[in-house]
Amino acid sequence: MPIDSITYQNSGYFSKLIVDYLNQSPELRSYYNHYPEIANFKKQIEEKSTSFSAEQRKIVSNALVKQNEKLTLSAATRTNIQLLEKENTFTVITGHQLNLFTGPLYFIYKIVSTINLCKQLQKEYPDYHFVPVYWMATEDHDFAEINHFQCKGGKISWNIPTSGPVGKITTESLASVLTTFKNALGAGIHAQYLAQLFEEAYLQQENLADATRFLVNELFKDTGLVIIDGDDKSLKELFIPYLKEELTNQLSFHKVSETLNNFPYDAQVNPREINLFYMETGLRERIVFENETYKVLNTNRSFSSTEILDLVEKVPEKFSPNVILRPLYQEVILPNLCYIGGGGELAYWLELKNMFEAFEVPFPMLLLRNSVVIASEKQVQKADKLVLTWSDLFLKKETLITLKTKELSQFTIDFTEQKDFLKKQFEELKKIASQTEASFTGAVLAQEAKQIKGLENLEKRLLKAEKRILQDKLERISQVQEGLFPKQSLQERQLNFSEFYLEYGNDFLEKLFQVLQPLENQFEILTF
Repeated sequence: MPIDSITYQNSGYFSKLIVDYLNQSPELRSYYNHYPEIANFKKQIEEKSTSFSAEQRKIVSNALVKQNEKLTLSAATRTNIQLLEKENTFTVITGHQLNLFTGPLYFIYKIVSTINLCKQLQKEYPDYHFVPVYWMATEDHDFAEINHFQCKGGKISWNIPTSGPVGKITTESLASVLTTFKNALGAGIHAQYLAQLFEEAYLQQENLADATRFLVNELFKDTGLVIIDGDDKSLKELFIPYLKEELTNQLSFHKVSETLNNFPYDAQVNPREINLFYMETGLRERIVFENETYKVLNTNRSFSSTEILDLVEKVPEKFSPNVILRPLYQEVILPNLCYIGGGGELAYWLELKNMFEAFEVPFPMLLLRNSVVIASEKQVQKADKLVLTWSDLFLKKETLITLKTKELSQFTIDFTEQKDFLKKQFEELKKIASQTEASFTGAVLAQEAKQIKGLENLEKRLLKAEKRILQDKLERISQVQEGLFPKQSLQERQLNFSEFYLEYGNDFLEKLFQVLQPLENQFEILTF
C-alpha cells in the first residue's frame, strides 16, 4: 500500500483558519510572530534573550526542583532543569489537561512532537540548549473533560463529585477504576505493565497533579522532558505585575476585543472583562468587577481595589489565569520559543498577539502538533486487496463509497456528457424561442430544467443500484476505513495509547520518536 503524503491542509480534518495559517495566507500574517520554520528560530531566540533575566531563570529552576522532588528523574531531565539557569537555554512547550491515563492519543503526540523539535533545534543551533516542557493544566476545573479514556472498545470512567482545580483532586477513589481497566486489558506482559503503571501513578500518589506528573515522567523520563505545574507560589510571584494590570485596567479584554473586531474568522474564545479566577482547594470561580467592588462569583467573597491588590502581593497563588491569560503566564515565567498545540489551541493563540505586544512580552512561535494514523500489517494488506490508497481512506465515508462505486462499476456513472448534449439541443430551441413570444421561451426553459433534473435523478438511481450490487465489497472498504478512522474521526481523538502499547509495547513509543517530524505539516503513517 503506497504511503501518500497527506498534508494537514488536504486532509479535511482542519478548519479554514488552521489551513490558512499553514499556508501562511496574507490575511493571517499580522496575528502571529515568526512562522515555525527552522531558520526563523534564530529570530525568536534573539527576541526572547532580551526579555528573560537570570533571576527569573533561577526562580524557575528552583521551582522545578521542588515540584519534582518526589520523582525519580533521569539524568537528562535533571540536567535540563539545571540548564534553564543558563542564558543560552530556551524551552519548547506543549500543554494539556490532566486526562486520566493521558486520555486521547494526541496527548502523547504533543509531547513527542515537543521532544523531537528540541532535538532538531539542538542540531541546527548547537550553541544553545533546548528543553522540552510539558505544562500540566492543574488549575483547570472541567473534570468531565478529563475523567475518562477509551480502551478496547469501552470507556473507562472515573465518576466522583468534584469542584475546584482538578490538580488537587485526591486519587484515593481510583481503585475500582483500576479493576475495570485490568479487566479490559486482559493478560500478557504489556497488560501487566500498563496496570502497574496505572496503580503506581494513581493509587500511590496523593492527587491528580502528582499522578499525572508521575505517569508522564515514567513514559518520557529518558528524553529529558521537564514537567511544570503553574500552580506554584514562586512562579505566580513572577506574574504579580500582570495580575495587577489585569485587575486594574483589564488590558487583556481590551486588546483581545480589538483583535476580534477585525479577525477574519470565527472567534475560538472570547475574553472576559477580567480573565482571572479566584482559586482555593475546592474552589475556582471567576472574578468580576461590579459597583467598584471585586467579587468572586458563586461565593460571598468581595474585595475593594486596595484589598485585592494586597491579596495579589501576599498570596498570588490564589489567582488563576483563564484561557486568555494562561498563555501570557507561561511566556512570562519560561524562556520559551515555541508552543506546540492542536488546531483548537492554535486558533485561540492567534487571537492573542495584540495582547502580548501590549504587555511587552514576546509572542512565541505556534506549531501544530504532529498527527498520526497507525495501521497494522493486516489492515494494510486488506487495503491493498481493495486497491485503497491513503488519499482514499482520508475521505469522508460517503465520498469514499461513491468514489469506489464509480470506479468498480461496469458503467460510467456520470451523465455529464448526456447533460451537455441536452443543453446543446436546447440552445437551438432557445434561438427559435427568442423569435417568438415570451411564453414559449418560458416553456423551453422549464422543459430544459425538467429534463436536466431527470438525468440527475437517473444518475442518482444508477449510483444507488450499483451500490446495492457492490454491497459486499463496499462493506469491506467501510470496515477498513472504520478500523483506521473510528467513528469517522481520527484515531488520536478517540483511542488511548494503551491500546497500541498493549499490542506493541515500548516499540510503539520508540517508533513515534523515529517517525514524527514536527515541522513537516503532514500526517505520519505508522505501520506495524
